Amino acid sequence: MEKMNTRDVILENYTKYVLTHNEKPKSVYAFTADNNMEEAEFYKYFGSFKAIDSAVFVDLFKNTLNLLSQDEDFQQGDAKHKLLSYYFTFFEMLTANRSLVTYILHQDENKLKVLKTLDGLKEEYTQFVESLDIKPIDMIVDNLANVVDKGLSKASYGQLLFIMKFWLNDTSPSFEKTDVLIEKTMHAGFEVINTKPINAFVDLGKFLWKEGMGKK
Repeated sequence: MEKMNTRDVILENYTKYVLTHNEKPKSVYAFTADNNMEEAEFYKYFGSFKAIDSAVFVDLFKNTLNLLSQDEDFQQGDAKHKLLSYYFTFFEMLTANRSLVTYILHQDENKLKVLKTLDGLKEEYTQFVESLDIKPIDMIVDNLANVVDKGLSKASYGQLLFIMKFWLNDTSPSFEKTDVLIEKTMHAGFEVINTKPINAFVDLGKFLWKEGMGKK
């Protein structure tokens, strides 16, 4: 059995602690002492417990792409196929770590602090979306196309956050409603890019209304 590196040991011990106690360790000193580790060893990898929280999402993102990179269909697929594959695989990763993800995202009521925790994920995700080179096929004016291109990655990240919020509240078996939402938002998103959004957004709107997101 391959020995875990120090960084992964820290992540594993931190995860066990917060899920058992429903709070962060009292201090880095106490945490390292309890795990027979020098405090300086902790700081080689993380500057704080918040940095671990952020790293969790970056690791889930990278693990998702590493897994997909081994899939020939993913490699040969178009932008929509790759983005859809990413979403389904990433949310499988989130589900496999749901208790930890839920703890991190619910530990602070300050939404700005939560978003700050996801800054690392945002950077990785937007770079991924930009690498897909998604182009609005019906854009004729170059300047307008450039504006749309720059906004796509930001809008796509907003979509990711939207689906994550839905997933956190999803109580359906195997989170099947989240899967439906992924398909509908992805379809609607690419319809917008292709400037044919009406039917897709009507379909998405009906789904959200049915799930109560359109009700006060």
